Amino acid sequence: MNCSISGEVPEEPVVSKKSGLLYEKRLIERHIADYGKCPVTGDPLTMDDIVPVKTGKIVKPKSLTAASIPGMLGMFQNEWDALMLSNFALEQQLHTARQELSHALYQHDAACRVIARLKKERDEARSLLAQAERQAPLPASAATANVSALSNGKRVAEDGDMGPGSKQMRPGVSESIIAELTECNAALSQRRKKHQIPPTLAPVDALERYTQLSSHPLHKTNKPGISSIDINLSKDTVATGGIDSSAVLFDQTSGVILSTLSGHSKKVTSVKFVAPSNVILSGSADKTVRIWQGSEDGNCDCRHILKDHTAEVQAITVHATNNYFVTASLDSTWCFYDLSSGLCLTQVEDPSNSMGYTSAAFHPDGLILGTGTTEATVRIWDVKSQGNVANFDGHTGSITAISFSENGYFLATAAQDGVKLWDLRKLKNFRSFELYDQDTPTNSVDFDHSGSYLAIAGSDVRVYQVGSVKAEWNCIKTLPDLSGTGRATCVKFGSDAKYLAVGSMDRNLRIFGLPEGDASMES
Repeated sequence: MNCSISGEVPEEPVVSKKSGLLYEKRLIERHIADYGKCPVTGDPLTMDDIVPVKTGKIVKPKSLTAASIPGMLGMFQNEWDALMLSNFALEQQLHTARQELSHALYQHDAACRVIARLKKERDEARSLLAQAERQAPLPASAATANVSALSNGKRVAEDGDMGPGSKQMRPGVSESIIAELTECNAALSQRRKKHQIPPTLAPVDALERYTQLSSHPLHKTNKPGISSIDINLSKDTVATGGIDSSAVLFDQTSGVILSTLSGHSKKVTSVKFVAPSNVILSGSADKTVRIWQGSEDGNCDCRHILKDHTAEVQAITVHATNNYFVTASLDSTWCFYDLSSGLCLTQVEDPSNSMGYTSAAFHPDGLILGTGTTEATVRIWDVKSQGNVANFDGHTGSITAISFSENGYFLATAAQDGVKLWDLRKLKNFRSFELYDQDTPTNSVDFDHSGSYLAIAGSDVRVYQVGSVKAEWNCIKTLPDLSGTGRATCVKFGSDAKYLAVGSMDRNLRIFGLPEGDASMES
């Protein structure tokens, strides 16, 4: 039996009544005198709790002076006892310190988690506050008398409760706006009479030699697909809308991603540049339209979130003044917006029409709007009166895309059954292209800015030279879909038709044009 403090066989063994542990008497007496508790369990302990254990007497030599060997041994024994007591106290303190350190580390980790959560909540609160400030009502001078309040694309009644079936009040297209649109129309029409093909336009033989120049993975791999493309012709900046619910701004010249616009919760169905004001518009299947303000460093901030539609927003088109734009939705309405304020001036709904809108485009002069529907009809609208002035029937399936020619006479529409060309002067179809099989829709059509070429995207991309009502429209180039998906979803001409930007159901933006050597010779 050994002492619980020194680990040695005790000379005068004693036992604790409370713990039953064995100690050397002199050691436990000193420990109780110093600390008043059991050295092992930590419970309060007094000498009354110590019971001596009787053992056979050991005969010791008589004590001698410190100079004698027995005296020195006794002195060493005392030193050893003190050392054992000190060592035991240090071990106890070390054990306590380890426990306290472990507890402190746990508290620190918990505090870090709480701080991180609070920071996240703070950032979310700031975001909601910024959004609420953007959606705050305009001053009274900015809204007309028939609008009680404005909330960033949503009108909110102050005095009356708007039930589910009630209609939101809109300011309408004022006389001053109609005058502005008419003046723009007159100026553009006059300029079009003097319009000439620019000498810098890519010639037909150049387009015949177009090939893929580059491929750029802009969107996420887990949700691949590019649904919309637009190009800022003055800067050669390409905007793409993706299935991954983000829009990407890409510098075609340098091959660098300038910015990724995140905020939509579902796929981005349409993107448009408003070039002079460095603004980008994005529409989404989440029923919202976002207005993004670009900056010189390439970053974009969401300025407005417009929530006037009750179904997927399918198309956005910008007016020639760059002050207004229209959105078209599957809720069977189209909205006319003021760009600077994000105010929906009017939301047009035809009671006789239950068809959702799948595409939209302004006529180059700006007083005519074309919309495509889910039921194969193209509807033409007078922007000033918001009246339906003509309908084009004949397609099969939803109208996937529409594009007006710069000459102002031709309209190209795409659907499940191919592409149809319409003469706006006689309001009739004068040519049709049935390019693919019945299971392959034509997804996109686009006239170049001069009105000389027409690009069509489906299972491949085809470029036609624009003819006339009687003259043939010749296919001058067929570009294969290199994505491997069999679906080119969107196509857009670059400046002077010097290149084509193509999006497919993979995540890559593909640029087609003349190889560098051929381009140098061409220039």
